[in-house]
Amino acid sequence: MRIGVPREIKVHEYRVGLTPASVRELCAHGHQVLVQGGAGAAIGLSDDDYRAAGATLVPDAAAVFAQAELIVKVKEPQPAELPLLRPGQILYTYLHLAPDPALTAALIQSGAICIAYETITGPGHTLPLLAPMSEVAGRMAVQVGAHHLEKSQGGMGVLLGGVPGVPAAHVVVLGAGTVGANAVQVAVGMGARVTVLNRSIEKLRALDALHGNRIRTLLASVHHIEQAVLDADLVIGSALVAGAAAPRLVSRALVARMKKGAVVVDVAIDQGGCFETSRPTTHAEPTFVVDGVVHYCVANMPGNVARTSTFALNNATLPHALALADKGWRQALRDDPHLRQGLNIAQGRVTYQAVAQQLGHAWVPAEQLLD
Repeated sequence: MRIGVPREIKVHEYRVGLTPASVRELCAHGHQVLVQGGAGAAIGLSDDDYRAAGATLVPDAAAVFAQAELIVKVKEPQPAELPLLRPGQILYTYLHLAPDPALTAALIQSGAICIAYETITGPGHTLPLLAPMSEVAGRMAVQVGAHHLEKSQGGMGVLLGGVPGVPAAHVVVLGAGTVGANAVQVAVGMGARVTVLNRSIEKLRALDALHGNRIRTLLASVHHIEQAVLDADLVIGSALVAGAAAPRLVSRALVARMKKGAVVVDVAIDQGGCFETSRPTTHAEPTFVVDGVVHYCVANMPGNVARTSTFALNNATLPHALALADKGWRQALRDDPHLRQGLNIAQGRVTYQAVAQQLGHAWVPAEQLLD
């Protein structure tokens, strides 16, 4: 199979779909890999590295899309890329379609086979291709939140860990999944006072067993969320429903009652966000202020630590890329029910139920297409 890797063009997105090591593995399986020149240059992966791994370098994205049967990316296709997709071409990348009706409509129109990293499952209802970026984003959330609490960044001027005689900042984490657990780990390590809320008491027990009395755990009720958010200096939104829009946990009215100069980091913004006041931002302009509260809502947070993120992501995505290339998409999805969960759109039809329900499209189960 001919596999294509275009350079990412989303604002300040420096990750790349395949590393040279991944290219070498695909070539060892007899596949041809086409890489756009400069695709990995920003993170120290040179064109020579890709050539040495067996890739063929092509001059632009149009050449990649025109020749490749399987496109491996990191972020969803941008407007300039959408016209390059064609019927039957496999697109393998993060999509986050539930909050994006325009992208969904364009992918339906393209006729492409669209497989989303974020809905591929693993044993025990895990999301193994989302997990590495969730780990990165969770750890980054505390880091960027602490930075934007600084007065020069618009925050209230609070040091996250405090100093002797002065209390540490209060960090509230909404959600105890992969993002939330990693945010808690870093916040505790930086000396903050940490409260984590989740609807699953089992997840709260697991965090309590790990951190003990260094954190406070609360069931995520309307009352507890309100109390915690109003006392918070930094709130990290990490609640997720796989493939669907994120639950809106914090209303505009509640944001208006928060401390002035508090910071919100909405990691769930890819899926629409946990805060009613959230809207996607970029690394170029990462924040905005609503009612005196600083909002950081960058939709591709791991792109700011792009080298770490690229290698972590490839660890998770390569096995499925090999399956798609070795078997073709139909057989690969027949053989692997976890990979089958990644199919969101195929041949002009929506095949992921949560996306169909959210955006009002007819749902065609993946199994129906494969049969």
